[in-house]
Amino acid sequence: MTLHPGVLLRGLFTGFVLQLGLVLISAAWSGASMAEKLVDPNTVAPEYRAAAEKRRAEQIKLFQCSKKADEAKVTRRDRGAYINECLDK
Repeated sequence: MTLHPGVLLRGLFTGFVLQLGLVLISAAWSGASMAEKLVDPNTVAPEYRAAAEKRRAEQIKLFQCSKKADEAKVTRRDRGAYINECLDK
């Protein structure tokens, strides 16, 4: 029985590429599902409704500030500062 290093190396490389692909797909998939949805105050218990309304207002303001940053074509480096300044207004 002879050992062919080229065949062994090709098999290892193929396995590595397949595993890397699975990791990348799962990371993209989990990132998309982790997107924060707007809070609906009507679906929470009555004692938490005021907090839910406040959180929804914060989410809407954050969304508007993010949209303004997109329209202003703010760089990724400066985006956090821009959004924080917008939220403070």
